[in-house]
Amino acid sequence: MIVLVVLMVLLAVAVVGAAHWYVWRRLVRDTTADGSGWRRAGTALAVLMPVLAVGALAVGRSGAPFLLQRVLAWPGYLWLAVLLYLLLALAVGEVVRPLLRRLLARRASGAEPVPPAGRDLPETDEASGSVATATVTVPSRRLFVARVVGGAAGAAALGTVGYGTYGVLRGPRVKRVTVPLAKLPRAAHGFRIAVVSDIHLGPILGRSHAQRVVDTINATNPDLIAVVGDLVDGSVKDLGPAAEPLAGLQARHGSFFVTGNHEYYSGAAAWVAHVRELGLHPLENDRVEIAGFDLAGVNDVGGESEGHGPDFDKALGDRDPARASVLLAHQPIVIDDAVSHGVDLQLSGHTHGGQLWPGNLVARLSNPTVAGLERYGDTQLYVSRGAGAWGPPVRVDAPSDITVIELASRQA
Repeated sequence: MIVLVVLMVLLAVAVVGAAHWYVWRRLVRDTTADGSGWRRAGTALAVLMPVLAVGALAVGRSGAPFLLQRVLAWPGYLWLAVLLYLLLALAVGEVVRPLLRRLLARRASGAEPVPPAGRDLPETDEASGSVATATVTVPSRRLFVARVVGGAAGAAALGTVGYGTYGVLRGPRVKRVTVPLAKLPRAAHGFRIAVVSDIHLGPILGRSHAQRVVDTINATNPDLIAVVGDLVDGSVKDLGPAAEPLAGLQARHGSFFVTGNHEYYSGAAAWVAHVRELGLHPLENDRVEIAGFDLAGVNDVGGESEGHGPDFDKALGDRDPARASVLLAHQPIVIDDAVSHGVDLQLSGHTHGGQLWPGNLVARLSNPTVAGLERYGDTQLYVSRGAGAWGPPVRVDAPSDITVIELASRQA
């Protein structure tokens, strides 16, 4: 087992090293002169940024001082997002590069010859008629193409990450989805559940982010609020003040919470106790009767290692099957259990909708639904993209959301 872990670590280091070498080669070595200040500065950044990124990842799980986590998080995590889109843009550049060289060569074949780079050219002094020698630096075609492609790749990556960061810091937008439930009584028609998941309070997204989420939810005037896991990335000691705005959540039937996998990285028992102090009602493999339906919640599968995983029999086993049921479960992968227990609607998060394109393609490999509403037998599954972000505070083609689910009775 230890050998396997070591091999995985070495493989990860090799992949990260190769990615940074490739970026350095295309953006630094190919675009600058040997020994120039630009090359030295670019090389220094190519060494520093991966160190910051690894540092940000390492201190978050090592219990390092929270101040150190905050110092490393912004540059380290943002660089990971920039690196992703640099690699994608440079990959496109590999296709464009030979085409651009060919185009320049074709244009040059019909023009006057251009002196080689750095050659001395004769100049005539108009006043004296004497001939002087001047050095004119003409970039080679290869260098010109390297700079154009590298500059375009850098602009595309920075622009993409900048816009994706703005989307996260701006806060989630509200989505409204109507879900008909066959067993829902007419009296509960139009019941509104505000679903929020993956807020991810941590060293980057703090109290102001929590306040934006609360304000957005309260503005929808929901009947019930469901916080579906991954509220935090850190301990109650470090993030308790950041979570305080949650005490301001307002809904006629209250606010409910279930754990996500990140709670089990952060001290789940302490967070369950803390959210209860803030006025939320944790559903730990439990359920409550709401007007017209049963609301159940199960622990995240991440709690299985601590003996606190999901228990569907405890949460749903002895309920009246004639009543409509809504299940809060952080990860969509438990949908089969929901179907077997006759759940009408499961509300989940976890996927972030992929967060960083093309992450949605990867998320599809391990999740039945990445985002939105889908049906599995008689059970409907709704997956929120979440209100925050993990790692890089960036979202690309996966905007953050808070969803207002309006339950509809077929008897209405």
